[in-house]
Amino acid sequence: MATSMILFFILLFTIAFLYASVGHGGASGYLALMALFSFSPDVMKPTALLLNLFVSSVSFIQFYRGKYFKWKIFLPLILLSIPMAFAGGLISVNAVLYKKILGFFLLIPIARFLFFKNTDPRDMKPANFYISLLLGAAIGFLSGLIGIGGGIILSPILLLLKWTNQKQTAAISALFIFVNSVAGLSGQLTKGIHFSADMLGYVLVAFAGGFCGAWLGSIKFPQTVLKNLLACVLMVAAWKLLWQ
Repeated sequence: MATSMILFFILLFTIAFLYASVGHGGASGYLALMALFSFSPDVMKPTALLLNLFVSSVSFIQFYRGKYFKWKIFLPLILLSIPMAFAGGLISVNAVLYKKILGFFLLIPIARFLFFKNTDPRDMKPANFYISLLLGAAIGFLSGLIGIGGGIILSPILLLLKWTNQKQTAAISALFIFVNSVAGLSGQLTKGIHFSADMLGYVLVAFAGGFCGAWLGSIKFPQTVLKNLLACVLMVAAWKLLWQ
């Protein structure tokens, strides 16, 4: 196996591990990684969404078992996000514009990993149904358009609004990512999907990383150094997409 492919698999495992540890499927990380390795946008979007399905599902199971999931907050978010993610998946974006949009949205997980702390239980606020509907619709559409599950956008918003703490955010984001990834992939299926010949290997490596990360993330686990390292990788990818 070529050295570059070994490095790709190591980074893929690490990204799945770190994202799953905070309840994310990892699509933005996979897209960043594929951008660094010069994958075609036609391959990047469906590949990221498919890997999302495996990693977000195992992440959700672990956080759900830890009793962090809140149906009352989750359901309004997905009422409009699912049809909007499907609609976003129907749209083909120019390759240059796609990379610029992706580069911009990579700045969100960088901020998520570097700056967002847990919410003080005394500061928690009840979720607003109508705001949840609007958020779900907007995030769902962007999810299908870019090829992400939307967790990188949703989770910092939930924390900023103080509707959830970090563990609850992780549980809600994981299932939100899963359903939006299914919807986005369904939209893309209507116009044809292209996968790499190594897709099975990607799935196995990402699933292994996601399983380990979700298990450790749902219990007490120091993540600060690892999150900072991932943020640095995402910064490099964002710079490449935005300015090269």
